[in-house]
Amino acid sequence: MPVAAVASPLGAPAASGLGLRAQFARAERRRRMRALGLVLPLLAFITVTFLAPVADMLVRSGDNRMVGEILPRAAPLIRAWNPADSELPPDEVFSAMLEDLRDGAKAKTITRLGQRLNYEASGLSSLFRKSARRVRKLVTNDPRAALLKMDKKWGERATWMVMRKFSGNWTPGYYQNAFDFRYDPEADSHKWADEERRIYLKLFARTLALSALITLMTFLLGYPVAFMAASLPARTANLMMILVLLPFWTSLLVRTTSWIALLQEQGVINDILAAAGIIGEDGRLRMIHNQIGTVVAMTHILLPFMILPLYSVMRTISPSYMRAARSMGANAFTAFRRVYFPQTIPGMGAGAILVFILSIGYYITPELVGGRSGTFISNRIAYHISSSLNWGLGAALGFMLLALVLALYWAYDRVVGVDKMRLG
Repeated sequence: MPVAAVASPLGAPAASGLGLRAQFARAERRRRMRALGLVLPLLAFITVTFLAPVADMLVRSGDNRMVGEILPRAAPLIRAWNPADSELPPDEVFSAMLEDLRDGAKAKTITRLGQRLNYEASGLSSLFRKSARRVRKLVTNDPRAALLKMDKKWGERATWMVMRKFSGNWTPGYYQNAFDFRYDPEADSHKWADEERRIYLKLFARTLALSALITLMTFLLGYPVAFMAASLPARTANLMMILVLLPFWTSLLVRTTSWIALLQEQGVINDILAAAGIIGEDGRLRMIHNQIGTVVAMTHILLPFMILPLYSVMRTISPSYMRAARSMGANAFTAFRRVYFPQTIPGMGAGAILVFILSIGYYITPELVGGRSGTFISNRIAYHISSSLNWGLGAALGFMLLALVLALYWAYDRVVGVDKMRLG
């Protein structure tokens, strides 16, 4: 009995400690599960609307299975053909191609194949369309002669070299085209496209340059507005913020088309300048369907995204800092430059990253007011997705744009630090 009496008090604290730790662990697990349950709907939404499309875009940017599916007999033989051994593929390749053309003509898939290969070399779309029409009535024991009779392009080495290059299930060709490289059948390699056909790298450079200019313009226009709103009494400042947010109550399309009415040569601004005698009727300014129209319209549309972060940060800066600097002998400009301005840098960073990233991916405004010299890479992506139906190249360009944005965000984090951005 004495032993039990001694052991019980000594064992109780240990058992109690283990019980408390277990209860704490269970409570922590329940807290994490509740947090996961709250986040799960957002995670599912992001997965469906963002991650899944990005994954699909990545697959499409290298997917080339169409060629092997439509040419199941010829594609493996074409890949096995060694161009160094013969000028043209052997007879078995011509025979397999003829059989695949017959099956493709019945299934009506040959035109799709021609369209796919036409992205790599012009003229192949018409070749496959013509062959699909003529192969249905063709009866021959000599496939090579039959194909050559249908179209002389079947006797050109370049035609077979293109099919050999792009007969695999996966290809980097879309990305090579996105970097303005073109396949050269004679050299069996990619090389720089002709100067007049290099468009994508120029579009990427123009997108970055105009986005940076738009970000700078929104800062120069938005900083004084935010500073004034932050310096006013709360009621007046709230009224100014309502005016800043007022454009969001109007359709983006309406705001963009209104700039067409303002900036065109027979528009409001040119009419006012001509009526005031500043310009003549023959000297009206061309401010639309060019880079000027893109910069002006997008600066107006994205201006609130710069003002709001700046205002939210400026509102937290106490006016006593400026008064203290003035009392110590600094003039108004020096007090602003050395005391007030550095404290607004987190808001500047937040506004700049918001405006810049939004500018890079903008589509509607450059499409309507940019013309040929003011469009962005996003407009070309939309063209390939909706008009030319070259989804592979559109997906490659879209993935490159996403990678560019992520790279710029990483560089911004390394140089400035994302943790230094504040929205208030």
